[in-house]
Amino acid sequence: RLHTHLSLIHFWLLKGANLLKFIRECQLCMLPHVSANKNVYKWAKLFKEGLSSAEDEGRPGRLTEVRSPEDFELLSVGTAHKIVHDDLGYSKVNCRWVPKMLTAEHKRRRVELSQQCLSRYEKDGDEFLKKVVTCDETWVWHYEPESKRQSMKWKHVGSPVKKKFKSQQSTRKVMLTVFWDMQGPVTISFLEKGSTVNSANYCELGHQSKGVILHHDNARPHTAAQTVQTINELGWELLPHPPYSPDLAPSDFYLFGPLKAFTRGTKFESDDEVKSVVSDWLRHQSKDFYAEGIRKLVHRWEKCVTVLGDYVEFFFFFLK
Repeated sequence: RLHTHLSLIHFWLLKGANLLKFIRECQLCMLPHVSANKNVYKWAKLFKEGLSSAEDEGRPGRLTEVRSPEDFELLSVGTAHKIVHDDLGYSKVNCRWVPKMLTAEHKRRRVELSQQCLSRYEKDGDEFLKKVVTCDETWVWHYEPESKRQSMKWKHVGSPVKKKFKSQQSTRKVMLTVFWDMQGPVTISFLEKGSTVNSANYCELGHQSKGVILHHDNARPHTAAQTVQTINELGWELLPHPPYSPDLAPSDFYLFGPLKAFTRGTKFESDDEVKSVVSDWLRHQSKDFYAEGIRKLVHRWEKCVTVLGDYVEFFFFFLK
């Protein structure tokens, strides 16, 4: 393919046409692999300086090593790994977990809404972020086992191997709903068993906050007709948020991670104990902690645009 590309460049220069027109012609002819070649201008310069052929010239140096059929007859696990890894350049990697296989339309929408939010930030700066109140819900379990990382202990080479018995997550849990901004928690509430987030939660916040730019995801309670009506009656602005995007929701990518790391491994005896511990943790985090969580939205929007709507990497999503 490279030989074909160089021949086209050479032919076009012999015609006396300029290179920019060549690139445009390639685009019109659906040959982006030609026009997008970053070395087009370099090769054009070489042809103008006297290079007369697009043929690859011989060059000294070590010959490329290849494996012979005899080598494959002597294969072992070690040599097979060496061929696959060293010769062919393959390696094993972990797949990145994502909450949804995004379609082209999902990605387009994510880019569009991220650009809208970035435009607002470029216009108003921190004054815009200071008005943002984000909310979300998550389950807090009476007992959730420690993660593997949390269970790691220092061990001397001569010490016996420590055992850890597998434990299960408890069946009892409490639903936390938290509204927060750059200053910290605005409201912290725990829903009664069998209930869900509703417009009453928003009304409670409305009595305390004015001029709110509300940010929440597209969970069903957030988009219910009664909730939307309540938001409109309170005169709040709703910050756009694309569907299937926990990586753009501060509670998911920032707040709930440290909270759940704190409660993991603790056995709570009652709902009241869960509520007390969680509320204390949320209220004792510094203003800088919460301000950083809201400011990270800007970086997330920028990264979303950069990766053309794909998921922003390195986010931790907690199942709700």
